[in-house]
Amino acid sequence: MCDLSADGYPEQVTFRRYVALGDSFTEGLGDHDASLPNAVRGWADRVAEVLAHDDFTYANLAIRGRKLLPILAEQVEPALAMKPDLVSIYAGANDVLRPRINIDGLVAAYDVAIGRLVDAGAHAVIFTAYDPGGSQVFGALRGRFAIYNELVRQVAERHGATLVDFWRLRDYRDDRLWDVDRMHLSSAGHQRMAIAVLDALGVRHDLAPLELGDRLVLSVKERRTANVEWATSHAGPWVKRRLTGASSGDDISPRWPTPTPIVRR
Repeated sequence: MCDLSADGYPEQVTFRRYVALGDSFTEGLGDHDASLPNAVRGWADRVAEVLAHDDFTYANLAIRGRKLLPILAEQVEPALAMKPDLVSIYAGANDVLRPRINIDGLVAAYDVAIGRLVDAGAHAVIFTAYDPGGSQVFGALRGRFAIYNELVRQVAERHGATLVDFWRLRDYRDDRLWDVDRMHLSSAGHQRMAIAVLDALGVRHDLAPLELGDRLVLSVKERRTANVEWATSHAGPWVKRRLTGASSGDDISPRWPTPTPIVRR
């Protein structure tokens, strides 16, 4: 890392190769952009655009629906082969949502993988999972998420990784930071996460939150109708995939599979 200025930011960007690993959160679902691979953009692209300079490249190996162990098995070795000096990885939330889970075992494997990336010379950025306490659907799993997150914080401390503590970002209680499926961040949510990542890294930037539209106020009847529509269009297919062992990422390829120069927007 470079020397810090008086305000705590690096004097200049020093990362040369950034590789993003993970699931739909990092692939960018919810941040729709038909001009980009997989028709999404996402917070990792937004971070890469800020970090971009003449000698900078970016790869994104994240694939929607992936659980933690497949992410480690499929993405860590290709990432190491690219010799990155910055790696971000978000994994585990899809596991915590399953009926059965060995949280300690999963985080132990995660710990080993983060150690390998750091030992290879990469600075790691890792995340806690979102606090589902306000969700009628996932709120019952709040205790699981809290245990998982505390173990992830220990991994970050052990390896000197930058931690983005999603659990504590309370502005994500705003529905406007989530896509219509209520499972993935909206464009505004991805922009907010890019800001959180850059701030956690101590990188100077001029990203600003995207303007949010008026908060939608629904009557009891309208909310009931919206919930039924959501259950039919999004929750139902999600549950079916879990029951059948299918994944939304089964036919999806990584968006940026090789280190690619990035142009700032």
